Amino acid sequence: MYTILKNKNEGLRRDVLAFAEALVRTPSVTDDEARVAELVEAKMREIGYDKVLRDEAGNVVGVLMGREAEPTVLLNCHLDTVKASGSNPARIENGLLCGTGAADCKGGLAAQVFTGALLRRSLLPLRGNVVVAATVAEENGCSTGVRALMARTLPALGIKPTFAILGEPTALGLYYGHDGWMELDVTVNGPNPFHVEDAAKAIYADFSGGEHGSSLPREQVFIARPRFESAGGCRRATIPVTRRLGLGEDAGNVMNQFRHDAMLVAQTSGAVAVDVAVRKVTKRLHNGCTTTVQHLAHAWAIDPFHPLMNRARQSLAASGCEVRPGKFQLGRLGMGTAGSVLVQGFEVPAICYGPGREEQAHAAGEFVETAKITEAVYGTTAMVHGLVGIPVSGWTSDEI
Repeated sequence: MYTILKNKNEGLRRDVLAFAEALVRTPSVTDDEARVAELVEAKMREIGYDKVLRDEAGNVVGVLMGREAEPTVLLNCHLDTVKASGSNPARIENGLLCGTGAADCKGGLAAQVFTGALLRRSLLPLRGNVVVAATVAEENGCSTGVRALMARTLPALGIKPTFAILGEPTALGLYYGHDGWMELDVTVNGPNPFHVEDAAKAIYADFSGGEHGSSLPREQVFIARPRFESAGGCRRATIPVTRRLGLGEDAGNVMNQFRHDAMLVAQTSGAVAVDVAVRKVTKRLHNGCTTTVQHLAHAWAIDPFHPLMNRARQSLAASGCEVRPGKFQLGRLGMGTAGSVLVQGFEVPAICYGPGREEQAHAAGEFVETAKITEAVYGTTAMVHGLVGIPVSGWTSDEI
């Protein structure tokens, strides 16, 4: 089976790299993904997915139907990128695909779309379904597109994912979790502008220099300077806070601790009201729909010996691919994946496997190795068939 996959995959190499380059060449900052969505939809139709659709959020979804209604594996990458950092035009040179979004995660998206092509060309039978979803508005940290996909689009199709594989940048490592983060607004209100300003400055100084802002090996918290405004005869200060969330940390408890500490600091500044809330914003998606999102991403992880991880390791090892389990480092606050939504919000076990390098995400001069894109097609296909394929010569038939 793996010889067939390798040979067919080599035949797809030029096509997948050309598609990846076209994706990178097409700008798609968050909430402006329409053009790149058209490319993905057209390619899925060309490959011959059984179903291809664009949902109400603007996600592009392709489905390969299996012989049975379940299990279903969801392959997911996001269409959007951060804004370009400097001049880095899309190009392939010296074995690298360069350009904004190359690593995070258009190289992974190309590999996942062509996983469907490799399954088609190899004529491998599927017991369950394969869903490839290219989703919008992930780079805002809130995974807006994935939430719509899971809450409305897939239920309308009668499909519930059993497993998920995200094409995020892992350099073809098999990642099973990462920390979360939250953005808070600490507000101070009162009729006396001097009291409000004194309280806000005291809170900022305490949070920046106290335990909230302590220096740790990785960035844990960022406290921005207060913003002041006047309205209706009152003075208002807002102090933006971004805080890393570890696995098992409760966002509500963290927020309550910030509120408690802020009130203690402010009480010596006079009569002011202090509150803390998770930041909410109303966003307009590229298709004109609006949605309100919280700036909160929970930490997530599955057991490194979860059946999904076990099968993925077995499939990669049997296919001759490197098996390298791990977790994201997320050295910068505000970074994350849709894994928190899938695992914590919809109880779908997820892993990440993509060709980009984590340190290249959002970096100036972003790139991904072209060889890893090709290998990602092969490795992802091996895992998909191990999860929802009908056993053939080359791997065992034990069920997950």
